[in-house]
Amino acid sequence: MNLIFFGPPGSGKGTYASRVGPKLGIAHISTGDLLRAARDDPKYGETIRHYQDTGGLVPDDITIKMLKERIRMDDCKKGFILDGFPRTIPQMQALEKIAKIGLVVNFNLPERMIIQKTLARRICEKCGKIYNIADIRVGKVHLPPLLPKKEGICDDCGGKLIQRKDDNEATIKDRLNVYKNQTSPLIEYYNKKKLITTIDVIGSPDIMVPIIIREIKKHVK
Repeated sequence: MNLIFFGPPGSGKGTYASRVGPKLGIAHISTGDLLRAARDDPKYGETIRHYQDTGGLVPDDITIKMLKERIRMDDCKKGFILDGFPRTIPQMQALEKIAKIGLVVNFNLPERMIIQKTLARRICEKCGKIYNIADIRVGKVHLPPLLPKKEGICDDCGGKLIQRKDDNEATIKDRLNVYKNQTSPLIEYYNKKKLITTIDVIGSPDIMVPIIIREIKKHVK
């Protein structure tokens, strides 16, 4: 069972992938985490650090090589969820050469709610765990806050919770526009292949995860 999770920045796809993966017995592969973890890798680290530290994008050929190695690991034998990849048509074409995708899950959340949610995001400066201080209620949608037990302190490592400098409204809108421009051709492509299903985000991860799993099992036997 090989899946792709699509969704604009702030839609929660990474959180869902991290929770759905273990329940289905498949690996969650975040390409962002993969690249960050490889900064000290003797094989790829120097090149990755160069591009990331200068604000550039890591070349597709390196990302593809790393992804190919990752999906050969034991925890991917039953399948995986890709989070953050592919983002472009060339990446999708490269992916098709190394893995067969069974379903693409596309998460839908209105832009105004994504902005509100992202502005309230707090991240542990030590371990990177994400929290949120917003309590968003719009119609039938309720996105409750994800609060630490102690205000401003990470539950897992005791690190300080911070707001990323680029979590401001202008930057968030830019990221959303980039996402739309990049992924709309991909969504159209997977639609034509009848491999995509769209899920509206309506609540907390505890509410969303069972909905996501039901939808996946409906489409992937």
